[in-house]
Amino acid sequence: MDALIIIIAIAVMTTLYKGINIVPQGEEWIVERLGKFYKTLAPGLNFIFPYIDYIRQKIPTRDLILDIPQQEVITRDNAVILTNAITFVRVTNPRDALYGIENYETAIQQLVMTTLRSILGEMSLDEALSNRDQIKSKLKNQIIDDVADWGVTVKSVEIQDISPSKSMQDSMERQAAAERERRAIETTAEGNKNAAILEAEGKLEAAKREAKAQIALANASAEAIRLISDNIQDKELPAMFLLGDRYISSLEEISKSNNSKFVIYPADLQASIKGMLGSAFKK
Repeated sequence: MDALIIIIAIAVMTTLYKGINIVPQGEEWIVERLGKFYKTLAPGLNFIFPYIDYIRQKIPTRDLILDIPQQEVITRDNAVILTNAITFVRVTNPRDALYGIENYETAIQQLVMTTLRSILGEMSLDEALSNRDQIKSKLKNQIIDDVADWGVTVKSVEIQDISPSKSMQDSMERQAAAERERRAIETTAEGNKNAAILEAEGKLEAAKREAKAQIALANASAEAIRLISDNIQDKELPAMFLLGDRYISSLEEISKSNNSKFVIYPADLQASIKGMLGSAFKK
């Protein structure tokens, strides 16, 4: 008799233990009755019928952090980039989260990965690296309806990293080095061109000044000849006199040079000058 009472007491205690459930805050429990969905237990004290009802799964209703693994993506201009993300979601309908998809966490991760790959595939490398907010907005808008069918709400999607692959970084560094070298060559060539232009302009200006000096000298010589001609009636004598004067001046300049060792006068120089002077005195 005592044994029977003990067995009954144990059975009652076991039944009460199975029938009384305390659901913690931040969770909801799915109850099935005879293999079929029966109800959802909210946080707090709940009662079920033991042996008929049982707890199928405990669903967290807190915000969940789903890490999206790093993956390689090929952009529109055939650049390979590495990207990963993080998604914040919350289960708002535990029944749909359990029965609508086999594993809602894995499903959301795969959905985010494929959608992110699709979005980046439509962008160029520069667009992908500089438009994180736009990528994040597109990603959230494209997955929000799908995950809603699973009883899940997407709170936020954050792009953790978007960077070129190692091979792509090496290629970009080589391209940057080539660009720097090209700019240096262009700068040097531009400098040489400007220097050549300045040198040519200097030579042109010098030539112009030399021409002006020659013209001025010619005018001076012509004026000198005219004055001499006015004083001396012989037409040939002024020109000969000026020519002799210029010749003597040239010889003086040559004699002043450090490289000059001998100064050679023409044999008829004195005779020519005497003849010029004699002719002048006769007149």
